[in-house]
Amino acid sequence: MNIILLGPPGAGKGTQAERLVAERGMIQLSTGDMLREAKTSGTEMGKRVAEVMDRGDLVTDEIVIGLIREKITGGEGSGKGFIFDGFPRTLAQADALGALLEETGQTLDHVIELQVDDEVLVGRIVGRAEAAAAAGQPVRADDNEESLKIRLMEYYKKTSPLTGYYYAKGDLKGVDGLGEIDQVASDVAAIL
Repeated sequence: MNIILLGPPGAGKGTQAERLVAERGMIQLSTGDMLREAKTSGTEMGKRVAEVMDRGDLVTDEIVIGLIREKITGGEGSGKGFIFDGFPRTLAQADALGALLEETGQTLDHVIELQVDDEVLVGRIVGRAEAAAAAGQPVRADDNEESLKIRLMEYYKKTSPLTGYYYAKGDLKGVDGLGEIDQVASDVAAIL
């Protein structure tokens, strides 16, 4: 079973992906992790990634799709399924992912949107960051109200069109992303 988790920054996609990996043995394909891994791999694709990243440029969709192709054809997730985390981010990437899955004989089974109220989300993340700082725990540099609003704006400009795209294809299901972690996991499990 292959799924996409959609939702704005801080909605809980990473947390839910971790649970699906632990509980169902699915393979999480996080583009950020794949790029960091490729950069140090020494493979031909890895050399391309390192070159682009060392220049400070954005990695092209073609490279990201190449990395995803390597993962889904490598056999490590056969029978378990993949969780696409952080990809696709744009309609062009969604089309490319669809073409890749079709070409490799795979399907996209569900697109799950973790739906949130932006003001509540910002309050929750800023509060969590403040609590972590007070306890002497590490805090992401961009877990402050101003940075979060910028990240949310980027999400709505580039990624939110995917909800309409996948809704029109009949693949989109929504879950309240602001519920308790266990409740969100239960709602995701009900969809799967």
